[in-house]
Order: sequence, then C-alpha cells, then structure tokens
Amino acid sequence: MKHAAHKAANGSRQGVATSRSLFSPTSGSHSAKAVRMVQMANGNGAILGLDQAVADKLNELAPQTRRAMREAARAAERRSHILASASLAALVGTAATAVAFAGPDDLSGSVFAADPATTTTQLNRITTNVVSRSEDRTPLTDTVADGTAAASGAAETTDAPPTEQVTADGQWLAGDANTVSDVNQLSRSTADNPVVAALMDGDYDLLPEGFNPNHATGDTGNAYEFSQCTWWVYVRRHQLGLPVGSYFGNGCMWANSARALGYWVDNTPRHVGDIMVFAAGQAGSDATYGHVAIVEQINPDGSIVTSECGSVMNGETYSRTYTNVSDFQFIHY
Repeated sequence: MKHAAHKAANGSRQGVATSRSLFSPTSGSHSAKAVRMVQMANGNGAILGLDQAVADKLNELAPQTRRAMREAARAAERRSHILASASLAALVGTAATAVAFAGPDDLSGSVFAADPATTTTQLNRITTNVVSRSEDRTPLTDTVADGTAAASGAAETTDAPPTEQVTADGQWLAGDANTVSDVNQLSRSTADNPVVAALMDGDYDLLPEGFNPNHATGDTGNAYEFSQCTWWVYVRRHQLGLPVGSYFGNGCMWANSARALGYWVDNTPRHVGDIMVFAAGQAGSDATYGHVAIVEQINPDGSIVTSECGSVMNGETYSRTYTNVSDFQFIHY
C-alpha cells in the first residue's frame, strides 16, 4: 500500500510540474521547453493528471509561434474561399434547374426576361462639297438667261461652263437606227388562230377586201365517214392547226360551203395545208361526189404534191402530183 501510494503521489507531482512548466514565467515565451510543451499540446499530447476538458482549454490558451499563426491565417483564408465557391456553385445550380424546368410562359415575368431593347440613333450632318438635292439648290428664278447662277447668294458648286437652255419646240425626226421603216415587218393580223395569223402576215396584200380571219369555221367535230377523202382532209387540217368545217357535204361541194362561212377560196395553191377541191368527175374523181385533197408541197415550177384518201384505202393515204393547178379551187383559211 505504501508503495502504491508513493507512486500515485509521484504521478500527481509530475502533473503539477508539467502545469507549472506551462504557466511559469521563463526568460521568453518561445523557450525551447515552452515550445516543446506547446507542440505537445497542439498535437493533442496528453497532460497527465488533468481532466480532458481542462487539457483542451489549455491547448486553446497556449501561446503559438509566428509560423503557426501564419499557417492558421492561411487555413482560415482557404476555408473562406471554399465556402464562397460552394455558395456560388449552389446558386448557379439552383438557377439552372429553374430555367430547365420552366416553360417560355414561366420565364416571361421572371428575372431572366430580357429588358425591352433600346435603340439609340445619332444623326450626323454630312458636310461635303456635294450639294444636296433637298438643300441649297439654286431656284430657277435665280438663274439668268445664260444659265449661270445669279449673284443673289446662290451657292457656287462647280466651275463647269454654263449650259444652254433649249426649248421643246420643233419636229420629231425618226432615225434610221431606231425606226422600223417597213411596216410590213409588223404583225397586222387580228386572227385568233395563231397559225392563221402567221399566214395572213405573208398574204396581207393578197387577201380579199373585207376578209374576216375570225369568221365561223363550222367545226363541231369530225362528222365524215372513216377513210373517205373528206374524213382525211378534216384530220389533216387539225394536225396542221387550220380551221375546217364538219358539214361541208360531198367533196365537190366544199368550195362553196367554205366560201359561205367566210373562208378565203380561190384557184391558187398558196400554203401547205390548203384544201384542193375536185369538181364531180374532175381528174378521175367520182362523177357524183367529186373529191378533196390536202396540198403537202408546192414546187418551184408551180406544181403541187398532195395527200389523199378514199373509201378503198381503209384509212391509208396516197399522194399525187398536179401541174394544172389553176383548174382546181383551193380553200385556204
């Protein structure tokens, strides 16, 4: 018992000695002994014989070295930066989340809505030697007879010689380069049918007096029997874009029927597509019905080549050449 009590007393004395070494005055607050004791306290070194709460309080009150103070300041500054960065990141994340889940209508009245655009326009006066068309123009009343500006304050803009004022009196003279002297080059036809209009331009001086190119055609469709000469003539005229009647009668009657409707009919073949009319029995035609054919070619010697059809041809055509063309009548348009 005495031995144990002796040891306990020694431990108590050691704790008291340690406490005295912490708070007893020395030659300086940074003596080697004090520094070692502070380092032990900062490193959570155990002070024997003291309660843990008292030891923690002693650690807070223990004097620090200058280096420890600088490191503590840097650590506090780093903690401040970390806290500020974390707060800013949290704020940005919250705003981004609100924008992502908000619709266009939700943003219209929020802080994200753009302010109304403001446009600032500055007008600068242009100061050049060029006279504006709306400013500083010399009134006509301030000019003298020779065209120069009067001396009544009119601005002098150029050194060009005065221009002479002319009048519009006189006669207009047509120049050769800009005038069509041959009126025959102009279209003079009023025909509704473009093919007829083109043909009439070439026949202008030959047309019968008072000829009406827009006369009735009598066309209501092909009413002629298949493979007859009249049937073929109707088909071929339509292929060429020329007018033809549907009820001109037998071949020998076509010239009079066409003339009655206003067609131009004479004894001269003039164009490809003219209808050649055979009188009854003429040039081997039927003695009762006569015949009709289409002019397909006009030769330099005046002869013509035709395309023809007949009841025995079953829709096929044939051609013949005629030299005595003036013996027949021709329907033009």
